[in-house]
Amino acid sequence: MGSRINFPDLAFGVLLIAIGLVAWILIADLPVGTATSMGPGYVPRGLALLIGAFGVVQCARAFAAARVPLPSTALRPLLLVGASVAVFALLLRTAGLALTAAAVVIVAGFAAYDVRLRENLLLAVGLAVFAVLLFVIGLGLPIPIWPQ
Repeated sequence: MGSRINFPDLAFGVLLIAIGLVAWILIADLPVGTATSMGPGYVPRGLALLIGAFGVVQCARAFAAARVPLPSTALRPLLLVGASVAVFALLLRTAGLALTAAAVVIVAGFAAYDVRLRENLLLAVGLAVFAVLLFVIGLGLPIPIWPQ
């Protein structure tokens, strides 16, 4: 049975079904209404069904396709990119946008195996400046730039 399964397609199909189910559960309390008088749950419920249906189709295609094994997972990029999200969440309120943006870029930059410290630091500074210009100055968001 496992000899003709496209495992990446199957995994993606299962992910789509899971997303559709989670969305369905989260919007279960919203009234649907009718096609002429749509309630707040009408469109989200339809989208949840559509995403789940695409997942079912993707799973069916996975069983009809040629065998493709799941690729190996590189843990270093996965862990460091996840850590950069945690760094953002932990630092933004206390360190300010400039230092947080720089720290996020530095941590995420080490996810690459051929990272160069100087290039990573220059990118961190450049993106920190860009983030401050865009979010604080351009959009006027009330985010502290430096630590309080």
